[in-house]
Amino acid sequence: MSDTPSKTILTPTRREVLKTGGQIAAASALAGISIPHVHAQGNEEIKLSLVGCGGRGTGAVKNALSVSGSLGPLKLHAMADVFDDKLEKSHQVLSKDPQVGDKIDVSPERKFIGFDGYKHAMDALKPGDVVILTTPLAFRWPMFQYAIEKGLNVFMEKPLLADGYSARKLLELNEKAKAKNLKVGVGLMCRHCKSRNELKKRIEDGAIGDITFLRSYRMQGRIGSCFTPPNDTGMPELHYQIRNFHSFLWLSGGAFSDFFIHGIDEMCMMKGAFPVKAHAVGGRHYKMLDINGKEVEAVDQNFDHYGVEYTFEDGAKAQYFGRNMAGCKQEFAAYAHGTKGSAVISSSAHVPARSRIYADQNIDYNYRAKPDNLVWAFPMGPRGESLEGNPYDIEWEDLMEAIRNDKPYNEVDRGVAASLVTSMGRMAAHTGQEITYDQMLNSEHVMAPGVENLTMESDSPLMPDENGRYPIPEPGIKKDREY
Repeated sequence: MSDTPSKTILTPTRREVLKTGGQIAAASALAGISIPHVHAQGNEEIKLSLVGCGGRGTGAVKNALSVSGSLGPLKLHAMADVFDDKLEKSHQVLSKDPQVGDKIDVSPERKFIGFDGYKHAMDALKPGDVVILTTPLAFRWPMFQYAIEKGLNVFMEKPLLADGYSARKLLELNEKAKAKNLKVGVGLMCRHCKSRNELKKRIEDGAIGDITFLRSYRMQGRIGSCFTPPNDTGMPELHYQIRNFHSFLWLSGGAFSDFFIHGIDEMCMMKGAFPVKAHAVGGRHYKMLDINGKEVEAVDQNFDHYGVEYTFEDGAKAQYFGRNMAGCKQEFAAYAHGTKGSAVISSSAHVPARSRIYADQNIDYNYRAKPDNLVWAFPMGPRGESLEGNPYDIEWEDLMEAIRNDKPYNEVDRGVAASLVTSMGRMAAHTGQEITYDQMLNSEHVMAPGVENLTMESDSPLMPDENGRYPIPEPGIKKDREY
């Protein structure tokens, strides 16, 4: 495979990607290809392989194995990770879980370590089974490619990409997945939320008029591995970066892509479109870590705050505010404003959303309150408990129902669009330039060249300087790439 973008790769225009929420019609070159039916029949057991055994991977297995028994038997059959301690911890947690422990059937010979482990974990499945891809996003397209070759259904975590090259690869590969009738879910679980979907229907019916402005916030302290000190561990650089993947743009798109994509995507969900351009601000005030009582400066690639203004094709605006700084005001919510009223998209974190609609622009931030201007709120139980269900589980119900009943199900085009829009905002902040959707999609900067060929002995695609520091964005200086 080439490490640089090919001029012959399928690159749909922004308008094609945005049409019908990011669903792109199959390329004419695939016309006439027969579609094999490899979906599981009746009560045939479906096996899962987990590739990427961190916290999200472990959680995804729990969500998968919690689906309704009416959708047939489901078991975890194989696991793969670069690090054996991650795999063993995940296996232990899952095996001891009172809800899913009896569905964990991973023998020692089906535990695979190393960069080729994903191939072995998929080889352990049969066509029509499901592979869960929850590694850092840099590895998403090579693993998706192999899953398609093996005829496997796929669940892949968001975000899907950090650069335009990976977007183009995924879009091209996805045409092959469609031609093989494979079902593919993408972990943008807010799209499966009962509360948000009911709100979306009401907005489409005119409940708040035409949307003119949306805003979303994720203002919090340090999260995940978004602050990382110099590597003085003796660990190989590639291993160190994977263990701290939120700190490196090539691996995760940084904290911006990995954590902010949901808030950005739920605004796009309500608007029924993806924005066409973005401009942004951001910076690093201070990035210090307390390590054993000693203050150490973080050397990762993230800014500690971001503010992005997105513009939709009709001129409507969406603003996203993200911050990872301790001691500051915290907020984790999203809102929509229209010509006839306003709405809470989500109230606090991802679930429960507690969506509601107001007759004017005066939003009451207390979801229990019932002011005179409250038009609608998603129902709660008698004690205020959520009746929404868990969208992390619901997305698996939807995927498994499609697999069992052989219904069309492919979220990749939409997932690519959401990931590109997120990357577009991040690049706008990191370069200080206005970035368009088409510009992001067709960017020539490959963040992880040769990622499909990495081994345990490889150097990282991003190496530190002699002082152990990594290149950081320099807005206005580096204008066409982020570092």
